[in-house]
Amino acid sequence: MRIAIVTDSYFPTRDGVATQVLTTKQCLDRMGHEVLIVAPDPGEKDREEGIMYVPAKPFKSYEGYFLPTFRHNELKDVEAWKPDLIHLHGCTVMTLKGLVTSHFSGIPTVQTFVTMVNEVAYQYSPIKLPPNLLNRLVQIYLRQELKRPNALIVPTPPIARELLEMGVKPKRMEIIPVGVDVDRFKRDDRGNEIRERHGLVGKKVLITVGRLSFEKKVDLLIKCMKYFEDDTVLLVCGKGPAGDEWRQLAVDEGVTDRVVFAGFVSDDDIVSYYSCADIFVTASKFETQGLTTLEAMACGIPAICANGRAFTDVIKDGVNGYLFETEEEDCVRVIRKGLENIESLREGALATAQEYSIQNTAIALEKLYQEVIEAKRNQKD
Repeated sequence: MRIAIVTDSYFPTRDGVATQVLTTKQCLDRMGHEVLIVAPDPGEKDREEGIMYVPAKPFKSYEGYFLPTFRHNELKDVEAWKPDLIHLHGCTVMTLKGLVTSHFSGIPTVQTFVTMVNEVAYQYSPIKLPPNLLNRLVQIYLRQELKRPNALIVPTPPIARELLEMGVKPKRMEIIPVGVDVDRFKRDDRGNEIRERHGLVGKKVLITVGRLSFEKKVDLLIKCMKYFEDDTVLLVCGKGPAGDEWRQLAVDEGVTDRVVFAGFVSDDDIVSYYSCADIFVTASKFETQGLTTLEAMACGIPAICANGRAFTDVIKDGVNGYLFETEEEDCVRVIRKGLENIESLREGALATAQEYSIQNTAIALEKLYQEVIEAKRNQKD
C-alpha cells in the first residue's frame, strides 16, 4: 500500500505525535509499504530529505511548533503521489488540508487522535477567550471534524469514552495504541555515564521525560522532592514553555539539590537516560497514553503515574508500577512504595512494553487500512 501520513506535528518539534509518526513510518516501511510524511515546513535548516513540506510559520503562541498557512488547502502534490489512503495525525490545519484533499480526490482517510486539545487551548490559543468558553468552542469543532474521516483511531478506551461522551460520532472508531519501538528502547550500559554527568552517582533517580508544558504537572513532582532525603533526585528531561517557571519553583521550594534539569535529550542519549533511572514518574493526567512511560518500561524501568486517563489502563498497581492521586502526600507515599519494590516491578514493566510494541500497532494499522480502502472501493462500485 501507499500511505500518506499528513501530520500537524513533526521534527524538529519534539512531542509524542512526531515520534509516533516517524516510528510508524519506519515499521510500515519494513513491512513493505510505501509511506510519505507530509508536515508543516520548519524552514530550510531543519528540513529532512524525503518529507513533503507544506508552507508554514512558527506558531508564536507555542514555541517549537509550526502553523501551516491557510493557502493551498488542497494538497495537490499528495494527490499526485496517488496514495491508497491518507492517515491524518492531529486535528488542526494539516488535518483539514488532508480532509479537503480526500473530499476532492476520493482517497479514503483514517485519523489518529491523541491530544485532548480542548483542555489546553486556553494556554496556547492566539485568540484570548475565557477558558470555559474556549473549551466549549473546541469541543464543537471536534464534534464536527472527528466525524469526517472514514475511521478514527484513539489510543486507549478512556479516550474513546471521553470523545463519545463529548458527543463525537465517528463513522468508525478503533482503539489502536501508540506503539513503542521495543527493539530500540532496551536498557544499555551507559546509565552510569549519565549519572556521572549529572552528579547522580549513589543516588536514587526518579526520571520524567517530555515537553516541559504546563499540562504535564512537573511542578507537583518538584514540590514533592522536599519530602525526600538528598539521596533521592528528580531528573527532568526536556524543554518547553514551563521550563523557566519550574526552575524557579525548585529554588523557591529549596530543592535545587534534589531536582536536576537535564534540558533537551537527543535521540542518541535518551535510552541511556532511561537506563540511569530507578523509577519513571509523571503527574500528568493529560496523557492519552503516555509514550515516554512505555519507553521507560521497555528499558525495564517501573512507572509511577497519576491516576487518570490512559494510565488507568496501562499501569497495574504492584505489577509494573503504581498509580497515585495528584496531591503531594499521596504522590510521595507512592513514590516511596515504588522505590521499595523496584526489582519486583521490572518484569511487569518489560511485559507491558511488549504489549504496546510498534510491531503490534503496525499490524493493527495495516488491517484497518485494508478494510477502509476496501470499504471505499465498494462504495464506488
